[in-house]
Amino acid sequence: MLTKRMKISIVAGALLGVVCIVGAQLRSGFEKEALYLFAFWYNRLLMGVVIGFAKEKQELKRALGRGAILGLLVSFAFYSSTGFEDAVGFAAGIAYGVIIEYVAYRFADRG
Repeated sequence: MLTKRMKISIVAGALLGVVCIVGAQLRSGFEKEALYLFAFWYNRLLMGVVIGFAKEKQELKRALGRGAILGLLVSFAFYSSTGFEDAVGFAAGIAYGVIIEYVAYRFADRG
């Protein structure tokens, strides 16, 4: 079901995935492989999908907390699969969960 909230969350996740790719490349000195970077981007896209499925109507403070938790859960999947090597990327995932939730809240929920 592609609701307005889902579409906004997916686009926000995809865009933040590009930011993650740039950040990972800068932190690694441009030594990360394409498959790793794709997985990083896909993780952020998946985060957008998961947040897009969440209940729409909620007060902002609770919604942002939910975004942080969902960001943590989705980011932990990638973080653990890489041998716990990128703590900065993991922490960014939590922040990106909050950002995606805020964007969805602002532009879809309150339309």
